[in-house]
Amino acid sequence: MTSEDRPRVVVLGAGPGGYAAAFQAADLGMDVTLVDDAPQPGGVCLYRGCIPSKALLHVASLIQETRASSEWGVSFGEPKLDLPKLRDWKQGVVDKLTRGLGQIARGRHVTYMQGRGYFEGPNRLRVRSDGEISEVEFDYAIVATGSLSAIPQVLRLDSPRVMDSEAALELEDVPETLLIVGGGYIGLELGTVYSALGSQVTVVEMTNGLLPGADRDLVEPLQRRLKREFRDIFLNTRVSALEEVEGAIRATFQGEGEPDNHDFSRVLIAVGRTPNTQRLGLENTQVRLDERGFIRVDGARRTDEPSIFAIGDVTGEPMLAHKATHEGRVAAEAIAGMPVASEPAGIPAVVFTDPEVAWCGLTEAQAIDRGIDVAVSRFPWAASGRATTMGTREGLTKLVIEPSTERVLGIGITGHGAGELMGEAVMAIEMGVRVSDLHLAVHAHPTLAETLMEAASLYFGHSPHYLGRQTRG
Repeated sequence: MTSEDRPRVVVLGAGPGGYAAAFQAADLGMDVTLVDDAPQPGGVCLYRGCIPSKALLHVASLIQETRASSEWGVSFGEPKLDLPKLRDWKQGVVDKLTRGLGQIARGRHVTYMQGRGYFEGPNRLRVRSDGEISEVEFDYAIVATGSLSAIPQVLRLDSPRVMDSEAALELEDVPETLLIVGGGYIGLELGTVYSALGSQVTVVEMTNGLLPGADRDLVEPLQRRLKREFRDIFLNTRVSALEEVEGAIRATFQGEGEPDNHDFSRVLIAVGRTPNTQRLGLENTQVRLDERGFIRVDGARRTDEPSIFAIGDVTGEPMLAHKATHEGRVAAEAIAGMPVASEPAGIPAVVFTDPEVAWCGLTEAQAIDRGIDVAVSRFPWAASGRATTMGTREGLTKLVIEPSTERVLGIGITGHGAGELMGEAVMAIEMGVRVSDLHLAVHAHPTLAETLMEAASLYFGHSPHYLGRQTRG
């Protein structure tokens, strides 16, 4: 392929979807320009999301483990917090990874432009950087601009005491009391961090359970743990107003009874995210949005504009970095003319709380909603030798099975390292394994991974470590 024949591809947004798309396109011989307003690739995930939050969650886990170790006969004393050093360490992790991505981009000969992109048409992008404007012409574009924190108008208050998730990760201080509005994964992960560091955390969730949409069996062990760790958890409750008072934020709770006021040192708004599709110039193209503001795409990630593709959070749920990465590769290969589509059987979701909650494939509720006859097998980690040796018996491994075929339709795990265990679970779902395959596959003992085998064995009624057959249709 000569330089004249190389397709010119511009990728707008350099998060896990955008840089994956750019790198794949470069590997396929295309002339690639990657545009983002950050100094290096990485996006929200690396700069202000997944990576810094997991760095702080690791610290929180270490604090919790040292406190629990006294029950095992090992006492370290109460941890002493050096907040500036902790912030520097967290930022060092971010800097190391983003610098690495910058080096990879240069090594792949990807042109990186720091600035904000705006479509002037189906084949032209305007990039504004430090007041200067550059024009980029392209044959194909991939929109990978991600999502933004959603803050309802009623909760908008111009005060440094009211934070979104990005501000919370800056770790300006450890507030004495912290209100978290929203019991989803972002709120619970950051609540776990601040609680471990010393804040008294209160969570308000408008539905009847934490982690709305997740399997209730998986959430129950986490909810029991958080009721002990957090000061309060209010369900079926909403925050109807915020007001700044002297030295605090006053929140009005509205639930089943009369409205009630509570004062907090800081408030974190974590009610979800919204697609970042505004002010991109999409109106100058044939790209179409759905009623929620997501870009409409087909399986190959093509939009209604033939020259423009879209991936990741801007195209809809689930808003997960690894989903965006997968879709980025698919889009690049589709531009190269390869017969590809994004059709994963199971996209894993992981909540990095303590214990972790993770799942892939169909949940029990989803299967029932689709009219699929299923059986369920649960193996409690209280019966796991490895979990017991680690002092992490609050856990569960759950299989959702189609009895007529014995195919495993979904796998959910709650417990220490559940996210790491998802590797085997995803492979099982993608390969369409039967429950007998998991039952017959020899797993190392004692490990947490063998809880997958134990759950499969329970389906057949003969787990060696747990009495009884834990299934239902």
